[in-house]
Amino acid sequence: NWRKLEPGIGTEAWFCDPQAPWQKGSVENLNKRARRYLPRDAPVAALSNRDMKSICDRLNGTPRKCLGWRTPTEAFREELMKLR
Repeated sequence: NWRKLEPGIGTEAWFCDPQAPWQKGSVENLNKRARRYLPRDAPVAALSNRDMKSICDRLNGTPRKCLGWRTPTEAFREELMKLR
């Protein structure tokens, strides 16, 4: 149902290309980070908005080596400022 999702969120869905393992690595890394807060058997649909926001805040507030030890929130803000 990803085709129905695209118009609702206003962006394109993107899938890793076959034979391009370097693309999948970042997805798997994020999955591993999310699993720290969300066990495999936890039904995501059962989480409240507050729970989901809490997990997102933790993930986006954690400094990353690939971002020069900035948080994703900081890096995103910097990119937004470039658009002004």
